[in-house]
Amino acid sequence: MNLDAKTPSGPLAQKWDRHLIESKLVSPNNRRKFEIIVVGAGLAGASAAASLGELGYKVKCFVFHDSPRRAHSIAAQGGINAAKNYQNDGDSVYRLFHDTIKGGDFRSREANVYRLAQVSANIIDQCVAQGVPFAREYGGLLANRSFGGAQVSRTFYARGQTGQQLLLGAYSALSRQIGLGNVTMFNQREMLDLVLVDGHAKGIVVRDLVNGEISSHSADAVILATGGYGNVFNLSTYARGSNATAIWRAHRRGAVFGNPCFTQIHPTCIPVSGDYQSKLTLMSESLRNDGRIWVPKKVGDKRAPGDIPEDERDYYLERMYPSYGNLAPRDISSRAAKRVCDEGRGVGASGLGVYLDFSDSINRLGLDTIRERYNNLFDIYKEITDENAYEVPMRIFPAVHYTMGGLWVDYNLMSNIPGLFVLGEANYSDHGANRLGASALMQGLADGYFVIPYTIGNYLTTALGKRPPADHPEFRKAEDEVNGRVKRLLDNKGKRTVQSFHKELGKIMWDYCGMARNEDGLKKAIELIPQLRAEYWENVNVPGSGEELNQSLERAGRVADFLELGELMCRDALDRKESCGGHFREEHQTGDGEALRNDDDFGFVSCWEFKGENEPPVMHREPLVYEEIKMAVRNYK
Repeated sequence: MNLDAKTPSGPLAQKWDRHLIESKLVSPNNRRKFEIIVVGAGLAGASAAASLGELGYKVKCFVFHDSPRRAHSIAAQGGINAAKNYQNDGDSVYRLFHDTIKGGDFRSREANVYRLAQVSANIIDQCVAQGVPFAREYGGLLANRSFGGAQVSRTFYARGQTGQQLLLGAYSALSRQIGLGNVTMFNQREMLDLVLVDGHAKGIVVRDLVNGEISSHSADAVILATGGYGNVFNLSTYARGSNATAIWRAHRRGAVFGNPCFTQIHPTCIPVSGDYQSKLTLMSESLRNDGRIWVPKKVGDKRAPGDIPEDERDYYLERMYPSYGNLAPRDISSRAAKRVCDEGRGVGASGLGVYLDFSDSINRLGLDTIRERYNNLFDIYKEITDENAYEVPMRIFPAVHYTMGGLWVDYNLMSNIPGLFVLGEANYSDHGANRLGASALMQGLADGYFVIPYTIGNYLTTALGKRPPADHPEFRKAEDEVNGRVKRLLDNKGKRTVQSFHKELGKIMWDYCGMARNEDGLKKAIELIPQLRAEYWENVNVPGSGEELNQSLERAGRVADFLELGELMCRDALDRKESCGGHFREEHQTGDGEALRNDDDFGFVSCWEFKGENEPPVMHREPLVYEEIKMAVRNYK
């Protein structure tokens, strides 16, 4: 398989500008002749649908929520990065680019990351024009704060509600295009298959989640902006509805999957409190600006935090990484928390927790300042734990939060399937083995507002007049397959619930492919998951029918996909015999417990091709070539 990244030639800083000049244009009178399907209406999907509608394309946008405003983008808290250097502290496009490449542990494509840094400043201007209420300094200028993996303040924010405010901005732009008739919304529709005609993506098959109707929709191109797949672990900070079905269906149709094992564990989440939980809650990384992270120095010290004197506290991130301290990157901070808890110094009833303490900042800045910056986050913590974090430290522990892997895309954000484009967290392209905090919102809006409107023309200029009707034989064939999967689930009158299988899969994934991985554990997972999948299809019970609102049926299809994806993640983790970013193989670490990369043998994107139901997948490689930055051992000390 030839995986051509289509990276423009020339100096790195000129590649995007050069590509814009050389890209093919679709004339305004021809744009209205094209129909484009966008699946997903979070930040990436809503911004793409709105921008393409504004250009004059006919857009059909599908979302499984009752409103785009329910997209999981709304849950993002801390901020969005942009290289504007408002603080005059030395930031630049190059520094944002460098921090992102380094933060991703040199496992992302250089040209895509530089473009992301370039367009980042435009995102802020776009959002301000839409009325997004970013925090401002006393004089009226936009405020910034710091995030992990950076030594400058480049993160724009709206208290702890940044994702919500950005989504409302994108939703307003989308609503305008809906009102003008350029975008047609299909709410409560779940994509269940991708349709290929002559090898090109030409439509999708969806199920109406209210009445169960299966229908086909054709288009000249398909854009997937459906988020990440972290719920394969069951317990995560994702919304419970977040799933992998859209990209997994595309993968089964031939789209290769890039770096599936690269999962981000966020260091700042409320710890697990019991088996009854259905999800975990994020406490924004922005809290690490003013909160200090510590554990008792003494093993098994169960005193209340206020009773532990200063000289008996270990501010371990400040000790281990003095240059970055509490703002060390997420993967490093998460492993450090695991390490001190494994030593028996964790806090809380389970021992799986560390303190995030604001007492120093409250004494230095005053309670009102901390409340102004983070009030809703403290309210969330109080609601869940019944503890007042202004008076006692928060208890936090790492949890699954983001997936850097996703469908492979080239520089135009097109997959290896012609006509299938993938945006935001659904693709693999920008974050390597670890995403820096506040960069997810940046990538989603960059892809939707400032990349896909330009790059999609390179494909569409070859596709005019080639859109098939929705009753084409390939659509009918795909519908039959979807109906067959639905019928198989409903007809299978087993003894176990969908959720019980999801929990069991999640435990396998967390135990063997979580924060730390090793060869024996991954081989064990690859043995256990197919057994669990076989039992699933024999013993799962899905009540109700397919001709009604049936959330058990929805979940059943998604968990079936997780049971396949989980095995692929473990295979990828087993194959990658190195440690990098969020992928930490215990056999490959330095003497002081840091990740040990192997650039000679694994300096590539692993691109997995689906070969059939019971056939092992085939891995292809996209070599990572760095022209501007030299691969180096990450050092945050």
